[in-house]
Amino acid sequence: MTARRTSFYLDKQNAKWLGVCSGIADYTGLERTWVRVGAVLLTIMGGFPWTLIAYLVTAWVANPKPFGLYESAEDAKFWQGVRQSPTRSTRDVRAKFRDIDRRLADVETHYTSRNSSLANEIDNLR
Repeated sequence: MTARRTSFYLDKQNAKWLGVCSGIADYTGLERTWVRVGAVLLTIMGGFPWTLIAYLVTAWVANPKPFGLYESAEDAKFWQGVRQSPTRSTRDVRAKFRDIDRRLADVETHYTSRNSSLANEIDNLR
């Protein structure tokens, strides 16, 4: 069974405590440190005990991040973009395929069309 790359996972490999903040950072693409600072500030500024309860419930409910979920840092960045804006990601992928299709059509046209300048040069050499 393959892991879903659009799901939230606890990031135990980069965890300080249970991996919730690093999981949020991995899911959203934000810096881990800023997520941790935000969680601490939210707790200090009146979120206690609800932030701690939410943290513990999330740590209890969420699955740990599978090892080797992303093949590279570029792959991780791509999937973070998909989670942030699936519509934009779909539009970008369609635009890339459209561009590749257009370039292939140009290559095919160039390859199958008659190259008159080259033919004229060959005729002049005869």
